[in-house]
Amino acid sequence: MPMFKKSMLVLLAVVALAAGGAFYAGARGQDDAVELDAGAAPVREMSVKESEIVVYVAGAVNHPGVVRLAEGARAKDAVDACGGFLPTADTNGVNLAQKLKDGVQVTVPEKAPVAAEGRAAQGAPTASGAARSLPDGMVNINTADEKELDKLPGIGPAMAKRIIEYRTENGAFQSPEEIKRVKGIGDAKYEKMKDKIVL
Repeated sequence: MPMFKKSMLVLLAVVALAAGGAFYAGARGQDDAVELDAGAAPVREMSVKESEIVVYVAGAVNHPGVVRLAEGARAKDAVDACGGFLPTADTNGVNLAQKLKDGVQVTVPEKAPVAAEGRAAQGAPTASGAARSLPDGMVNINTADEKELDKLPGIGPAMAKRIIEYRTENGAFQSPEEIKRVKGIGDAKYEKMKDKIVL
């Protein structure tokens, strides 16, 4: 075979190989493009999740726990997502119109226990409006005024004011030990007065 024909055959083979490679690369490129489009779906899904918030609902609701809500949801939406209030819930204890942020906790308090009928809590007003008498030297830390609180061991006028301020801001003491939450009343002071205080 003449040299010219051999060169032509080699050249044609090289051109055919190059064309085949280009076609194969083009086909692969289309496949890659399809995969890339398919991979874009999770990004759209993630943007939907970014518009949600997660909050924890505790207290007097039917199913307390963590719930997912739409961004901009209110406390009422969180309570509804947990099955609504329990019959014992203090519905005035939570602002249902409050706009929620991601990661917050909504706590629904329970109503304060009511004294049994015909019995008033010690030192609390009775049905007639008069306070039940206490043993000598005893002080009801939920109802006492500054003058009465001042009689407790280790409590002066300034500390008596603090006790009343705490009571005003946080509600009635739920246990005698809770008085230790008042600034300036530690274990030592509590030990001196614990036998003199009642609720």
